Amino acid sequence: MMFLNRTSESILCRSFPNFLDGAALLRFSSLPAGSVTNFDEFVELFINHFAASKIYVHNSDYISTIKQGQYESLKDYMTRFANIAMKIPNLSPDVHLHVLKSSLRPEKFQETIAVTKFKTLTEFRDKEARQIEIKELRQARMAERQTPRRDEDKHRRPNQT
Repeated sequence: MMFLNRTSESILCRSFPNFLDGAALLRFSSLPAGSVTNFDEFVELFINHFAASKIYVHNSDYISTIKQGQYESLKDYMTRFANIAMKIPNLSPDVHLHVLKSSLRPEKFQETIAVTKFKTLTEFRDKEARQIEIKELRQARMAERQTPRRDEDKHRRPNQT
């Protein structure tokens, strides 16, 4: 409003600190008296000082660079992908679904989704959740089978000597 009303530079400089808080107010307070000669210089000092702390927001193009790692589990990948996707403003569900399907490493689940032809992200997420549950169940069963064998081996060794 002050710019639109063509307020003088001295008023701009004097009123500017009223709109600051936190690090910006501390930065302003640390400037030596008389070190700024005009409002444009004042603005440039602040922009240069705080430019490095600007929050970078990825756009929908960035999501296509996210790929499942060679040894990354489906669950870990889906968690990582979801965390990134949530930070992308206005991400189209169609783009989200397409990138999810194309970014998985080749394995049985990717073949399943290629055949199924999911139409919505919800359908995909449901199938992905079931796939993760199946994989975790298989891993738990395999761990159960291996644990008794190890215990049996420990009990057999002392008797054999």
